Amino acid sequence: MPVGIRHRSPRAVPPAGPGPWQDGLAAGSGVLDRLGRAVAGPAGWVVIACWLLLTGAALTVLPGLAQRLAPPSLEVPGSPSATAAAMVARGFPELGGEQMMLAFGSSTVNADEPRHQRAVAATVEALAARPDVGALLPLPETDGMHPRHAYVLAGVHGDERARQRNLPAQLATARQAARDASGGAVTVTILGVSRAFAQLAHADLADLRSMEAMTVPVAAVLLVLGLGAVGAAALPLVVGGAAILTGVGALAVAAALAPVDSTMLTYTVTMSLGLGLDYTLLILLRYRQGRRAGLTARLAAGRAAATAGGTVLWCGAAIVVTSCALLVVDVPWAHSLALAGMLAALVTLAAALTLGPALLSRLDRWLGFGTLPWRRAGAADGRAAWLHRRAEAEGGRAAWLRAAEHMMRRPGRYAVAAVAVLALAAVPVLHLRMGLHYDRPALAGTDIGAGMAVLERDGVAGLTTVALPHPNSAPPVDTFAFQQALRADPRVSMATVMDNGRDLTVMLIADRCPPDGAAATAFQRDLRTMGARLLPAGQPMPAVGPAARLGDLAAGALDGLWQVLAVVLLASFGLLLLTFRSLLIPLKAVAMNLLSVCAAFGLLTVVFQDLGPQGADVNALLPLIVFTIVFGLSLDYEVFLVHRIAEHYRRSGDNTAAVVHGLRCTARPITLAAAIMAVTFGGLMLTRRLDFQQGGFAVAAAIVLDATIIRMVLVPSLMRLLGRWNWWLPGFSASGRR
Repeated sequence: MPVGIRHRSPRAVPPAGPGPWQDGLAAGSGVLDRLGRAVAGPAGWVVIACWLLLTGAALTVLPGLAQRLAPPSLEVPGSPSATAAAMVARGFPELGGEQMMLAFGSSTVNADEPRHQRAVAATVEALAARPDVGALLPLPETDGMHPRHAYVLAGVHGDERARQRNLPAQLATARQAARDASGGAVTVTILGVSRAFAQLAHADLADLRSMEAMTVPVAAVLLVLGLGAVGAAALPLVVGGAAILTGVGALAVAAALAPVDSTMLTYTVTMSLGLGLDYTLLILLRYRQGRRAGLTARLAAGRAAATAGGTVLWCGAAIVVTSCALLVVDVPWAHSLALAGMLAALVTLAAALTLGPALLSRLDRWLGFGTLPWRRAGAADGRAAWLHRRAEAEGGRAAWLRAAEHMMRRPGRYAVAAVAVLALAAVPVLHLRMGLHYDRPALAGTDIGAGMAVLERDGVAGLTTVALPHPNSAPPVDTFAFQQALRADPRVSMATVMDNGRDLTVMLIADRCPPDGAAATAFQRDLRTMGARLLPAGQPMPAVGPAARLGDLAAGALDGLWQVLAVVLLASFGLLLLTFRSLLIPLKAVAMNLLSVCAAFGLLTVVFQDLGPQGADVNALLPLIVFTIVFGLSLDYEVFLVHRIAEHYRRSGDNTAAVVHGLRCTARPITLAAAIMAVTFGGLMLTRRLDFQQGGFAVAAAIVLDATIIRMVLVPSLMRLLGRWNWWLPGFSASGRR
């Protein structure tokens, strides 16, 4: 049942709330209470056995996951680049679904010497014998090309997944042929956007292991400090570990049936770790509260499941809903992240609600193991007495209470100050630059990174294929003026035309602009403008190539952002409206979450774009994923704080006292949970991938802002200002009917 309000007079009175969320530690009722007590009893051994089987099965399938991982999909169905790729594959089957570059080089042999030419010929012959390779077209020498370098355009067959799968074998075939024909004097590598992102996928696995090795110990230390005992801190780590293994095991199984990319794996692991620790932490804190009140372990587990478990269930549902919003974007990469988010939320939710209570009751006497010296009974009593004496000397109130009361006396000032700080942090968003890049620092030291640098120096950094369809009965498209204009452009190193004799003319254009730079974006724009002016009127000219693919992916993500924004805002508003039966609480939450996300991106702009060593653009895909993650997590903290305020307001009818009570009950759990989540996502900054670093920073910054300025200052101040209007809902009658 949602938290609602009952009108017995024109004055608003405490809202009626859900039974499982009510304070008090008597044996509760409801499905979650029964579930908690059941798994805390004999049925818990079955639950533990099931999770042991799941984690054991996951461990058996994990070794093969690395080989089955694919790079993130770069294609956007229906985009101009996808249309052009389909046209070229159909009209020129030998050019395949993607055109890559064979880059030959030598430290001793010039490209016009026989040994170098034999290496090129042998490599072309070996690759031509493969069924997954089509046409192989040597590129003419361009101005400024190194005399010991040569390039061959290679068309590769298959869909995106097949091309990625065939890359290692193609590369091995090319290298072996060049080495045998030249005695090792000539080397060759395959360059292209698919190869670049395949290389990044391999780097992701190593980064993921390094990230876990750093973040898990830090999270463990935070848990020990926050909970005061090693035994209590171990429980969330065990439950979180089971969730991670089960989630990754599910991905390993799915990888045998459908593409699973490295970004999906990283997202699943990060979300599972953070959510698993947070959800179990909330249940553990309620369990310890019940035990201190004298409940048995089994009853305390049931009460924890009924109270904190209800919050956890709501929070998991919020993550699933916000993740589903990514499905409305017509970008396969976003779909994979949506599935990863839902998988992480559902698995951690199941682990926290079943494995958590089952372990709590069985490890009850071990929860105090390794209690910190200052948290032991004698030390705690002494510290409590000291704090009491200090509070009496300072007027009988603790420091946090004096601060809370001061905020309650001047809520307007605190609210204005909080909004001003967030708005100031958000200002840099106004000059935010976004783009998609190869992430060159992560490719440094690899052959693909070195090969891309050589390509750029040789003036063939980018390759674009322009598809010019025409009717079967018509002659080839007149491209003379267009081709001459391109050859006169200093950015273009080659422009050649082919026609299949039926219905398609293509232009192959090599340019000097790195495909992931602003110059390439400008060149693609100029290319369309020039074609519209110099080609026959109304001539379609979709283009495909690394720059075109990256541009379409960025455009698809940014266009879809507004759809995701609308879905997430409406879903968030609807969930909170149903939960609290209030109009203003959902409106405030949505507005504050938007402000938090803008502030986080403002800080991201300053750190990576303004102060970064290379002034890096912000990854164009980040707003989608950061927005959905931050909104899901922010809703968690909103529900946790506001439902505690509502519980007290329901009993007392005193809005100010209810706000102070909510702060007192939730400040520590929210701070600890947010710190763990910030550390988990902040661990992504330890990876080599710039987009992971940016995403980790943005989410961690948003969580810190949300748990401090918003939840501890802005929300209480606004609830104090609004008073009884917090619980106002038009048309809600005294009986709770609308």
